[in-house]
Amino acid sequence: MITVLLVLALGAGAVVWRVNVKRSALMERFPPEGQFVSVDGHPVHYVQRGSGPDLVLVHGASGNTRDFTFSLVDQLTDRFRVTVFDRPGLGHTPRLAPSGVTLNDQAALLAGAAEALGIERPILAGQSFGGAVVMAWAVSRPDDVAAVVNIAGATYPWPGELDQLYARLAKPGIGHVMAYLAGAFLSDGYVQTQVAGAFAPQPEPQGYGDYIGAAMVLRPESLRANAQQRTDLREHLRALSPHYSDLTMPIEIVHGDADDTVGLHIHSEPMARDVASARLTVLSGIGHMPHHVAEGEVIAAIDRAAARATTQARLLD
Repeated sequence: MITVLLVLALGAGAVVWRVNVKRSALMERFPPEGQFVSVDGHPVHYVQRGSGPDLVLVHGASGNTRDFTFSLVDQLTDRFRVTVFDRPGLGHTPRLAPSGVTLNDQAALLAGAAEALGIERPILAGQSFGGAVVMAWAVSRPDDVAAVVNIAGATYPWPGELDQLYARLAKPGIGHVMAYLAGAFLSDGYVQTQVAGAFAPQPEPQGYGDYIGAAMVLRPESLRANAQQRTDLREHLRALSPHYSDLTMPIEIVHGDADDTVGLHIHSEPMARDVASARLTVLSGIGHMPHHVAEGEVIAAIDRAAARATTQARLLD
């Protein structure tokens, strides 16, 4: 028995050591690219560039600020003050809690960070899971949001079974063990396969994989946060989506009809139907990453949202 316990202890120690080595290498290769702001003592990592009306960008599941700073941000800084946040548990923003973090919790944290930075009535743009977060932000603080741009956003509950891997990672106990084992032994090649799948049917842009730091999601704390958020998302959207029809700010939706990650028919088409101020642009043949593979169309949607917000503000004055 003592021998078995010793072997288990040595094995656990080796896993923890390997995770820490990989974590240190990731932090050295992909350090914070911006600054931190504190919200009730919780640090939030952000990148802010440019000048003009405020535009806030919120990344999707497994992502971080680098998804937007790879290219999109630099196309917008001549006319917007662009702020990109790491969502809690991802990138360089610590998770809010081991479990139980809701869409509203995430939205409140990022809205608090925006307020601390002096951001006023921003245009909110969110991609994928980030689309859910900006909708929660807009529903909870409609008077503080100028417009919304939803980029292939997950915004409505969907049918079918939940992903069992994420469900298990989100569980106490076994999820913690699984996260350390995955963090220790999943390779960069596995992550690269997941990145390529997110871009399908388009190829990812040259240099994106080396820049994005996608492997940061393999840190156990990020794996757990990402899994909990994904697993709980459907029920959060079930509670959130009935409130969309109350929104009156301009909403621009951009979604590819070849997106098999977040389905156009399940998410964006219902929003265009349910919200009078929502306008949907469907991109033929485009998958889940239009802010990279159809960047011009996404930029045009942001510009339309800004113009519509300006017009609406003048009419209300």
